[in-house]
Amino acid sequence: MTTDLHAVPRAPGALPLLGHTLALARNPFGFLRSLRKSGDLVRVDLGTKLPVYFATSAEMVHEVTVTRARSMAKGRLYERVRPLVGDGLATASGPVHRKHRRLMQPMFHHARIEDYTRTMSRRARELTGSWTHGQRIAVEQVMADYAIETLAETMFSSDIGRPAVEAVRHNLPVILKNMLLRAASPKAFDKLPIRRNRDFDAAALSLRQVIDEVIATTRSSGQADQGDLLSLLMSARDADTGEALSDEEVRDELVTILFAGTETTASTVSWALHAIGNHPEVERQLLAEVDEIVGDGPVTMEQVPRLEGIKRVLDETIRLHGVTLLMRRTTEPVELGGFTVPADTEVAFSLYALHRDPALYTDPDRFDPDRWLPERKAEVPREGFVPFGSGNRKCIGDAFSWAEATILLATILRRYTLRPIPGRVPKEALSAMAHPDRVEMEIISRAA
Repeated sequence: MTTDLHAVPRAPGALPLLGHTLALARNPFGFLRSLRKSGDLVRVDLGTKLPVYFATSAEMVHEVTVTRARSMAKGRLYERVRPLVGDGLATASGPVHRKHRRLMQPMFHHARIEDYTRTMSRRARELTGSWTHGQRIAVEQVMADYAIETLAETMFSSDIGRPAVEAVRHNLPVILKNMLLRAASPKAFDKLPIRRNRDFDAAALSLRQVIDEVIATTRSSGQADQGDLLSLLMSARDADTGEALSDEEVRDELVTILFAGTETTASTVSWALHAIGNHPEVERQLLAEVDEIVGDGPVTMEQVPRLEGIKRVLDETIRLHGVTLLMRRTTEPVELGGFTVPADTEVAFSLYALHRDPALYTDPDRFDPDRWLPERKAEVPREGFVPFGSGNRKCIGDAFSWAEATILLATILRRYTLRPIPGRVPKEALSAMAHPDRVEMEIISRAA
């Protein structure tokens, strides 16, 4: 027997007119985690005209992302960031999404990623080669610069892409800082003459314009396929229709890749380095692993899957500091957890909250890479750990990001240990992921 949405419990703390918007803005991570206490499906009001139904349990999230995926399209969150990424893979739905994913899949094939890893490894060695013993760095900024530069080199094979790199470096932090709160707020708030809105709109426009110029320059140069993502996108053809992507579609996909690929690596590696620096025994295990598998040479693609200790650290890091909020919209009536959900209903879920659910994880706020050892991994249901999403919306670049993060960590650990600065504890900042606000660490040479 099913019941309608009127019976779905409403999250406590709603205010007149604002609903739960203020609670989400003031303490987003605490608010998202608190929803689990109200049930598997919980109503949250974002303004007066936007009820959103949050799936909070592993089973319910699996229903939304896998079992009922064909009855779901990208929801409000993606529509609200369309000024940034247009109709790229992150926001497209239906036939457009399937077409673009099919066209882009070869770009993330194992053989292509192996080519990319040579760039990742070289740039990681160049980065660590520029450090000195005793130097202090803002890790989150250094990792962001590395991720932007490395991703850009795989996207653009020549200096044509340099303006795009600089545009991403300048505009991406502004966009990340404001994106999620903007997406969750009533649309009328976009028109308020406040600095947050002006900064977001200007950054999104600047980034899109620069990418347009790069594409136009590449097109007019008549360059053949350079093996980079830009030329692959520009030359891709649909296997059924022979149709190519328009320049606008190429732009939207490039912006999507820049946006997603930069934050995932920078945030995850920054948190991982901070955690390793605070857990000497974990660090000792990783150093032994890197010495045995990598030795004195560069980190290679063949070595990446063998660095199992690093993988456990990365898994645990992204569990603790993963994707903040995702949304879907029903395209037809669907049953979720015994409730009948009509078409055009917003359904949301937080992987960050899911991965800290005490019903799934013992001591969920503790950094414990050993929870991913084979003998303990079975303690968590498969649906309880989905760092890159699942189903037909799973992140297309997950193998790319994981290879990059593994290579970067292994390269750093070969030469240095990084020590947290006493009294400087990073905080989670609202972004697409639970991004660290500032991670200050001191570089200690292993040869010292």
